Amino acid sequence: MKVQIIGLGLIGGSFALALRKASPGVEILGSDVNEDHLQKAQNLKLIDRPAGLDEVENADVVIIAVPVDVAKKVAIEVLDHVGINTLVFDAGSTKTGLCESIAAHPNRRNFLAAHPIAGTEFSGPAAAVEDLFCNKTNIICEVEKTAFKLQERALEIFQKLGMRIRYMDPKAHDRHIAYVSHLSHISSFMLGKTVLEKERNEKDIFDLAGSGFASTVRLAKSSPAMWTPIFQQNKDNILETLEEYINNLTKFKSLIENDNFNEVFLEMERTNHIKKILNGIN
Repeated sequence: MKVQIIGLGLIGGSFALALRKASPGVEILGSDVNEDHLQKAQNLKLIDRPAGLDEVENADVVIIAVPVDVAKKVAIEVLDHVGINTLVFDAGSTKTGLCESIAAHPNRRNFLAAHPIAGTEFSGPAAAVEDLFCNKTNIICEVEKTAFKLQERALEIFQKLGMRIRYMDPKAHDRHIAYVSHLSHISSFMLGKTVLEKERNEKDIFDLAGSGFASTVRLAKSSPAMWTPIFQQNKDNILETLEEYINNLTKFKSLIENDNFNEVFLEMERTNHIKKILNGIN
């Protein structure tokens, strides 16, 4: 199997490592506008060799793992060159705009819109993790628009990588992801910002910060270059979730101001229900 990965950061690099483990003998080609990433991917043996987009027609699988603000352009360019039996899938965090941009493309049947819910706060080829996708959910949108035999190829790959599959409409995907992913990153960035502004002496932060702070602010180490376009593309859904989040914060602040700590307790107790959800318990 010949695979070409476009975008050799955390996600693209992790796909390369996972595919090498799952499919010995796979040939992996790589493309990246960042020459440093391309060189590092070769040094780390993530890819066998670099390849231009004009080579996608010879690939069995093309994985688009680029920031969402360039994914539309890359997807169209790839579909312009694919062979009749080439599977193309992406891994972006927003889906509506991408699906709309390729809806009328003659080779739309070659494309599968996907979003593996996996990642870390690190970026670049050196951040790649072999088992990043194992036991993670992979959301697939508009599966009916992909040629059946290419659906089968994609599902076989995802199964080998240990991924769970969920099917979702692109607009529903973007709305739900705004709550469970995008809002989490915004919260983390803003918590980090608040602490940095308040604690001018950085030594105090490191001396006083416990594991709770570290885990909560972990996502603030994520790449702004990746997340700014995500926030831009999912603006409407993010604004809606932010409004609800701000309302809850305002209410919580008011309870404390009014010494209503019984209700503070009840608010937290009701929220404890999320433990059951996260543990998969109904």
